[in-house]
Amino acid sequence: MRSFLDDPTQAHYRRAWLLLLLLAIVLLGIGIGLRDPWPADEPRFALNALEMLRTGQFWFPHRGGELYPDKPPVFMWASALSIWLTGSVRLGFLIPTALSALGTLLLVVDLGRRLHGRRVALLSGLALLTAFQFVLQAKTAQIDMMLTFFTTLGAYGLLRHALLGPARRWWLIGWAAMGIGVITKGVGILPLALLPAWLWFGYRGRAVRLGLKELLLGLGVMLACIAAWAIPMMLMASFSGDPALAAYRDNILFKQTGQRYADSWTHLEPWYYYVVKVLPWAWMPLVLALPWALPAWWHRLKRSDARVWMPLSAVVLIVVFFSLSPGKRGVYMLPTLPLLVMALAPLLPGLIRRRGLHRAAFVVLALLAGLLLLAGMLGAFGLPALARVAERHQVDPWAWWIVIGALGVGLLAWTRPARGLWALGGWLALFWLSWSTWGYALQDHARSPRDMMTQVAAITGPQAWLALPDFDEEFLLQARQPSVQFGDKTPASQQFQRAFAWLKQGDDRWLFAMERQAKDYPCIARDQITDMGVQNGDDWWLIPARAASQCQGDPNAAPLFVAPTTLPDPDGKAPRL
Repeated sequence: MRSFLDDPTQAHYRRAWLLLLLLAIVLLGIGIGLRDPWPADEPRFALNALEMLRTGQFWFPHRGGELYPDKPPVFMWASALSIWLTGSVRLGFLIPTALSALGTLLLVVDLGRRLHGRRVALLSGLALLTAFQFVLQAKTAQIDMMLTFFTTLGAYGLLRHALLGPARRWWLIGWAAMGIGVITKGVGILPLALLPAWLWFGYRGRAVRLGLKELLLGLGVMLACIAAWAIPMMLMASFSGDPALAAYRDNILFKQTGQRYADSWTHLEPWYYYVVKVLPWAWMPLVLALPWALPAWWHRLKRSDARVWMPLSAVVLIVVFFSLSPGKRGVYMLPTLPLLVMALAPLLPGLIRRRGLHRAAFVVLALLAGLLLLAGMLGAFGLPALARVAERHQVDPWAWWIVIGALGVGLLAWTRPARGLWALGGWLALFWLSWSTWGYALQDHARSPRDMMTQVAAITGPQAWLALPDFDEEFLLQARQPSVQFGDKTPASQQFQRAFAWLKQGDDRWLFAMERQAKDYPCIARDQITDMGVQNGDDWWLIPARAASQCQGDPNAAPLFVAPTTLPDPDGKAPRL
């Protein structure tokens, strides 16, 4: 690929393109099948998918036998399909995000080729693959990478029409992608942030002019895609006579959309959160280019270069849009990365020749590698502060940190400051390869309760029933015996009252609870408790029914849900964990 950057001929282009594609497949796909779903979100979506496969109820996602109204079902459908095709949660749960990331990369590269040529296209692909948040989310089974694919496809379709058109087919595909993005995670309309700059450049003759008829047609396509899910869902919920389905309908249509944005009740952060606390690491190392990119963008604005200013204006508007909401999460910035790369694309050939940028990357790599190497050595020598951290997280990463830090130091010595950008990019690739193999092996036992739940089943017997008050999805996902839970939104005190009443119905029943909650009930006989140890930062107790015989229960304090994924599979066809 390096030869192509200096000599962009056809033969070199084909070879460089194949190398980029191979690098992307390896970097994004390595690690699939090597770990379980990790909290916070991965076990929840894996559980949603498993319950769909077990019950055949695909329209209304469930979690532990209870309706899950927080997100539309598209990502759960994709997860269920990949788990069904592979026959394994471990193999299947990461595939949708890896494929979404690869699709996003292909869209960015293809648009870069059409707008700026082959060399810029390949540099755009490399730039996106180095972006820290992009690869991190490609290796995380959350909805946001699939949302980013649909928002990027939406932006691709609109930009094909605006800058390379008229291209009505791509215009409609872009609106369809936004519709599917909406039923993936609400904010699929983010590509509409392209429209203000588009209207301006269209007025000045720098882009295809938009007409009202085109806008209405695109809006109709988007609404049709949303309606394909929303109308059947509303009809089934409205005419079912089931209050739970009616509550699901109202929650998914109103609370999880407008109310979550305007009056968020979680992840509350100040207005500057993204600019100060997220973008510096999420856009790394692209953020290092901003001192040189900003004046270049200004010159292109004066030249009315719509190819740069349409995606760049969308990035700014999306950051402002999410900054205005009181509820903020770093992952909300993921859809900005492909647009940022599109805006940087024509500048990349010049940026990679900037000595200052290479030196900045050299300094960043020196800090990262040096910190990891030093921390790994101090941890290996038993520094008390680091030893406490390792004990709390049940991970001993010192050898891994020493190796990855030493590799960074070696790259610095080999490339010198004049090639710091290439050293940082190469080190990031090595980091992700080691993260997806060595890192997974180190962390999986601590972040997945697979071993703990296997031990629980061995103690209780696989036929004994298990109650999980105030449960976390990873424990229910890994449960090896019939299990019940008492409602995700039910206060913990009411869940325990219901659990105590449930325990009195048979001796083959057990309670699996966090120590910090169960110790509030002195009626539990402490001498009959089995301490299962620490998982995800909490100590867990396994309590037999007889140990809670003196506890007063209330069968009406909370609902009771049987988790279908924990019941025996009579056909033996359920996907394995």
